[in-house]
Parts: sequence; structure tokens; C-alpha cells
Amino acid sequence: VPQSLHVHVSNHLAQALKVPIESAKRVVFNAITKDNIQHAFENPRRINEKKVNAQQARRILDRIVGYQVSPFLWKKVAGGLSAGRVQSVAVQLVVTREREIDAFNPDEYWKIMGTFCIDVAKSDQLGRDWNEWLKQSPEGKTRTVKEKNGWLNTHQCVHAELVKFNDEPFKADNRKQALAIAESLGFDLTNTIEKNDPEAKGPAKSLCQYEGHLSRQRAPDYAITSIKTTRTKSRPTAPFITSTLQQTAANRLGFSLEQTMRIAQQLYEGVDIHGTEGQTGLITYMRTDSVHLTKEAVNMARSYISQEWGEQYVPQKPNMYTSSNQTAQEAHEAIRPTNILITPKRVRRDLTDVQFKLYRLIWERFLGCQSMPAEWDLTTILIETKNGSHSVFKCNGRTLVFDGYYKAVGLPTGENAILPPLSENQPVGPMTIEPTQHFTNPPPRYTEASLQKKLEEEGIGRPSTYAQIISTIQRRKYVQAVARGDRRLMATDLGKVVADMLTAAFPKVMDIAYTRDMENELDKVEDEHHDWTTMLHNFYGPFKASLDRAHEEMTHAKAVTEPASFKCEKCDASTMYRFGKNGRFLSCSRYPDCDYAAPIDRKGRPMKAVLTNILCPQCDGKMTMRHGRFGPFLGCQNYPQCSGLVKLDAKKGTIVLPKPPPLLTDVLCPKCDSQLNLRRSKRGPWLSCARFPKCRGRAGWTKIEEKKQSELEKALAKHEADHPQPPIHNNAGQIIGEDYVPSEITEDPTPASLDSDAA
Repeated sequence: VPQSLHVHVSNHLAQALKVPIESAKRVVFNAITKDNIQHAFENPRRINEKKVNAQQARRILDRIVGYQVSPFLWKKVAGGLSAGRVQSVAVQLVVTREREIDAFNPDEYWKIMGTFCIDVAKSDQLGRDWNEWLKQSPEGKTRTVKEKNGWLNTHQCVHAELVKFNDEPFKADNRKQALAIAESLGFDLTNTIEKNDPEAKGPAKSLCQYEGHLSRQRAPDYAITSIKTTRTKSRPTAPFITSTLQQTAANRLGFSLEQTMRIAQQLYEGVDIHGTEGQTGLITYMRTDSVHLTKEAVNMARSYISQEWGEQYVPQKPNMYTSSNQTAQEAHEAIRPTNILITPKRVRRDLTDVQFKLYRLIWERFLGCQSMPAEWDLTTILIETKNGSHSVFKCNGRTLVFDGYYKAVGLPTGENAILPPLSENQPVGPMTIEPTQHFTNPPPRYTEASLQKKLEEEGIGRPSTYAQIISTIQRRKYVQAVARGDRRLMATDLGKVVADMLTAAFPKVMDIAYTRDMENELDKVEDEHHDWTTMLHNFYGPFKASLDRAHEEMTHAKAVTEPASFKCEKCDASTMYRFGKNGRFLSCSRYPDCDYAAPIDRKGRPMKAVLTNILCPQCDGKMTMRHGRFGPFLGCQNYPQCSGLVKLDAKKGTIVLPKPPPLLTDVLCPKCDSQLNLRRSKRGPWLSCARFPKCRGRAGWTKIEEKKQSELEKALAKHEADHPQPPIHNNAGQIIGEDYVPSEITEDPTPASLDSDAA
């Protein structure tokens, strides 16, 4: 448990056991190894009353907000929602970013790139070869930067960007200006491709692509006028703390924050190493905000580096790191291997794939943080016109001179150009001049990793809580992934409504600066012995007044409407946006006299019914793609006369075949002694508590006696025969299985007109 909570639990135990606080001792160890535990028992600590008070204040504060604001949401929005002191601010961050993206209007700008070869006589032929090679990209895909750099390096060419034109910094924000400059540099226009993007905003609606080739007659002469090489160092990064481990695992391994912490917990608790160690904790405690390393850990890393790689990789003095978080608990230690000699390769067979990947990440980062910096030679080349307008192209490249800490963590994956041998005043031959259109980008959407980083930067929450908070706001459907397989997060309609309502009712609680100041107050209770009861009284008075006022004055979310620009398809009246249990929808302004309603897309447009090739299992009617509170599903086109539906797997988009109800058995739950349900899955029979979700007890099928297994198998087979499920057919009459993905059909594109209850 986190150190502050450990103190809190120790205090409760002392009181329950009637042990005087001043004489009570607690044992703290940072790694589950024989030496660490033995050292901890030899050096017990006293219970720190200030830490107890700080943890108690934090828990009470969180419960005041959570337990009193959540019922407010049940009353004003929908049942089953939750709020929290940090959770609600996290939702607000995502909602604010979503609105920044919606309000963003892009600006147009142009780049002019030039490709040059060092053999002037071959420039025409190499230019044709380059263009032909680009067109021959496999499967019609665009060549990658790595592929382009490889071709240019093989043919001793460079790719450079125009940075000056007529001795002025180059800047073009419209197509005519960019084309005129490109033509003065040798570009010969042969075709203009213009497209309109109705989904875009402002200048981005009008897309323009210029096709052409280099005109030798109009192209000026080019030569290299400057070559500058600078030796730079890339310094190793600090060892992992909770937040940086989660962020790196998300970016490099694709792990969710919860998954990272779950695997790290397994590595901390230990695995059975088939050797002399036996059951061994592989990493130190994984909930920490300190980059501190003990002297023993540093010496362990330096000794390994010296023996394995040589003295040239060992810094003269140990690398020391300081935390950017001023409230970091320096009594903790960074996340590191408990023993550097337990290499990832050595324990590969004892770990699962995900355990191995995370352990290797931690092991390499720890070793790298005590290694020498890497060294690069950064070369900047300027290519200038020798006649006509004085223009300058710039090209950068770098070469690794000494790998340093990359020996541990691996070379970076950035695509760096490798430059051919060059000299100043050397003529170069232009191969291509390319004017390309670009637009500025809106702020990026948060991912789990970047949202966690933002919370940490703002000083909100604690490292041990980030994974749970970000997981909760997704489970509550306040935030969701942009698309299947996309790690970017977007605010849902429900998230926006909840954030707006909480901001209106509790502006202080939802304010980032106020939340940060509250964290500082809690830290002062621990560090400066502030009166924690006074702090809670000062918070609760204004909070309770805001809560009472919100209950009385604020209207229900369903009563809030917003005018829409569409006409009702039933009575031709105006429409408006309303909020329902599944988010916003389009409704007739004459409701309840007219019950027209339709689901909407992200841009607020009424969605057409997407017909699929699946037939309704109840009436054989066509089924349409729909989205509900629990994800996508197929609904009968004849609704409400027919209520047939087919579930879909939210991640794969495949059909979920209907299953018979579970069989209630006489086997008892190991957690609550209730009866267990028996179901059949792809992996065979499985048992779970009949009181789910109140109890999540399970029983392993393989642990059941063979005789009992046989009895249950027969009972399940009879139960399934007594409760047959209708097969699912497609429009070709085929019976489909669970791996089947429904396909859309274009016939009868009828608007998705529903009554208000269905919407």
C-alpha cells in the first residue's frame, strides 16, 4: 500500500490492539526480497501522527465530494453515475480539450522541398528515378521517411526545405504565392488537383495538390554554402516513477494504465525463479513519485555496467536525479530491479509475455539511468541559389558517435537522414522542387498516458490513484476511445453534461487551481502539522451551501434543450437537441404533440439507419446498426412492433450469439457461500456466483471432482436442450457464428426515425 495509507492502517491496528501509539512500531519494506524484509524488521519505524492526519483528511474530503455529489447527479442527470474530487476534474480536462478541438479553425501554410544530388550531371536521371520509385510504393502506400532516407543515402542525395526566399524568411499562406515561388526555383506545373472536404473547417475545406517536374531551363544553379557539424549529447532519463512507467508502457507497449499497474504488482510480489532464489520479488515498490535511488542500488548498476560493457560506459560520478514534483516523498525509491543480475533474458521462461516486456522496460531504464550520455554529430547544410533570387534550402542530419545509455535502452526509433560526403562551395544538381499544402492542427486529444501526465503536471491526485481514476471515467461512459483500436480519448455527451452541470453547481471543486491548492493544503497537514479538522470545516461550509443551492435551483439534464438546424421529418417543424439516457438526440420542437426523434452523429446531424445483412431472429425483418448505453447492437427495423435485437462485441464488432440462461448448481461460492451459476464458453464450462455483480466469486472447473464434473456436464447439456436459442441468419439464408462481422447494405436508406422513448 502507499506509504501514507500504510501509516493510516498501522494507526488503526494499534488502536484496535490497544497498543500505545508512542510505543507502536511498523515495518516498511520497498521490495519483497529476503534482505529487504530482514532489514525492515531489524529497523522498525514509529507511527507518524502527521501522516495519519493527512491521510485521514484526504479520505474524508474524497468521501464528502463523492458521497454527496454522486446523489446530486442521480437526481439531475441519470442513475448509476459517480463524481469525485479528482475524477470530475479529469473529466473536465477531456471535455475542455474536446471543445478546444471543436472550436479550432486551421490556418493554411505551404512548404517547398527540394531534392538534390551531389553529381550534377546525373540530376535529371536521378530525378526521374526518384519520382518513379515513389510511384512504385507497394500496395499503393506512401513511402515512409525511413524508406525515403534509405533511397537518398544510397544514391548520395539530400532532401532539404526552403527556409529563405529573396533573403527573407520563407513563409507562404496561400497557393498562388507558393506556386509562384516554386516556379522561380525551377518547378514546372503540369496539373492541379483540387478537392473539397465538407467535413473540414475554414481553409482546410479546399485541398490543393500541384503536380509537376523540374524545368532545367528555368531552374537556377545550386551550391552548398555552409556545412556545420556540432557534437551534441543525449543524456539518460531518470529511473521510473509510477507515472512515467505508466506513460512509457502505454506509448511503447500499448498497455493501459490499469494493466501496467496490475503487471507491476505481480513483478513486485514476485515469481518463482527456477534457481537458488526461488520465489523472488523482481522490482521495488511500484507506487512512488520519487526518483531517488539508494547508494547500494547505484553501486549495483555501476558495477554491472563496468563488468559487462566496459569503463567507458560508467560516468565518473553517479548520475543523480531530482523530482519535478515538489511533493514527492523522497523516503520512497524509484522503481528498479531488486537485483540487476536477474536479467530479463535469465527469467524469460518464468514470466508471461506482458510480465517480460514490462520487466525488461524497468530493467533497461534503471541500467540506462546510470550510464554515460550518448553522443551525436549534428550536421546542418545550407544549399543556396547561385543566380536569380537568393534562396536558401536547409537540411539536417546526425550520426551516432557513442551509444552511451542507448546500450541499455536501445537506439531511438527517430528517422535520421544520413548525409553523403559534402564540401563547401560544392555544386549540387536539383532533382525535384515540391510545393505542398499543409494546415495547422488542433490540440491533440488526450490518451490515458497524456491525461495522466496532465494531472501530474497540475499537481492533482496521487500516482497510486491515476490508473483507477482514468479507468473509472471510461467505465462511467464520461470518456471513450475515438474509435476501436484508437488510444485517443474523447468526451461523450454524458461526460459533457456531467462536467457542465458540476461546473455550474460547484465551480470551486471543478477548478484546477483550487484542486491543486487543496492538494497543497493536504500536504501541509503532513509536512507542517496544519490543523486538518479546520481545513475540512473551511471546505465543507461553502461546499454544502453550493450543494443545497444546486439541488433547489438546477433543472434536470433532460429538460435542457438546444435549437437544431434540421426540420422534423414527420411534421416539418423545427427540431432541437435533447439529452436522454444514451446521450444527445434530435427531437421535434412540438414534442409531445409530435414524437419524432432520431439519433445523431458527433457533429449533431441526424443519422440514417444503417441496414445490415442480418435478419431479425424474431420476425425475419432487416436489422439496423444501433448504439446504446452498453455499446453497439443490432435492432429490428420493425421496432417498436418487434423488439428483436442481437448483441455485438464492442471491441471486435462481431456477432454475440444468444445463450441459454445460466444453470443454477448446488456448488457453493468460495466467497459468500451462495450457489454458483454454470455457463458454457469457448474454453469450456465455468462457474460464477449467482449474486454477481454483488459478489464476483468464481470456482475453477478443473478443481471440481471428476464425478461432480460429469454430473454438471449432463445437467448443463439437458438445460441447453430445454432452452434452445434461435439461430441467427444473414440475408443469404446462412446460419452465422460468433466470428461473423455484419456488413452494411445500401438499399432502403430510410432515416432512423424513432419515437422519443426509443431515442
